[in-house]
Amino acid sequence: MKNKKVISNIIIYGFAFFFLFPIIILCLWSFAKNWSWPLVIPKEFGLRGLKYALDPKSQNFNILFKSIGISTIVTFVTIIISIPAAKALGIYNFKGKNFIKILIFSPIIVPGVSVALGIHVSFLKLGLANTILGVIIIHLIPCIPYAVFMLTDVFEIIGDKMEKQAKVLGANRYQCFFYVTLPLISSGIMSTVFMTFVISFSQYFLTFLIGGGHVITYPIVMFPFIQSGDRTIASSFSLIFIVTSLIYLLIINKCIKSYYKTDKFLNV
Repeated sequence: MKNKKVISNIIIYGFAFFFLFPIIILCLWSFAKNWSWPLVIPKEFGLRGLKYALDPKSQNFNILFKSIGISTIVTFVTIIISIPAAKALGIYNFKGKNFIKILIFSPIIVPGVSVALGIHVSFLKLGLANTILGVIIIHLIPCIPYAVFMLTDVFEIIGDKMEKQAKVLGANRYQCFFYVTLPLISSGIMSTVFMTFVISFSQYFLTFLIGGGHVITYPIVMFPFIQSGDRTIASSFSLIFIVTSLIYLLIINKCIKSYYKTDKFLNV
């Protein structure tokens, strides 16, 4: 028993170390004036990176909030589309089910560059290029497959027995979904929302291609510093990116928990 406990502790602390180590490096780079070989820890620290990233005179905050807004809309639309698709794939058996799965997951399998270039031509004809609407639509392509994949597993686990029981007791489809299905998949929705938000929030190439430089998001501001090798400013932007994603997760978690702790969802 002791050996198993020691091994489990080693595994837990090992995962914690590999998760926290890159964040620690980012924190050090954010405050480092210079960090050259063979120094293990920077000798001089400063606030140049954070001052630039948090400068109120720049447009960084406006761009950050715009990116959050775009990713939130993408997440909302993705969840609405993915729930019925995942339910159909996770619960029901029908002809061509595996083929439909392949079609849904094809944007993950096929290189994003080839897909985006083909869609860009269509967006130019439709007038969706260089617009926020076009960026939102293009972000759905990488987001929906992951959301459907995650929610399909959730529906496979919960099944439809609870829904059938609710129908036996007189509930209609609307009541079954809001009172039975939605609470059961709420934890899966929370994970899917976070994953979808991060995928949309981190898109650089798709945003740059469809936005055409007219729609500026946070990764577009951050990427030039990563490419140029200015690790201090790039690390500061990366920290803000991570903190924003974590705050978003906490807000979503809080909203879902507070919603189901009250009686509001019973009055839907």
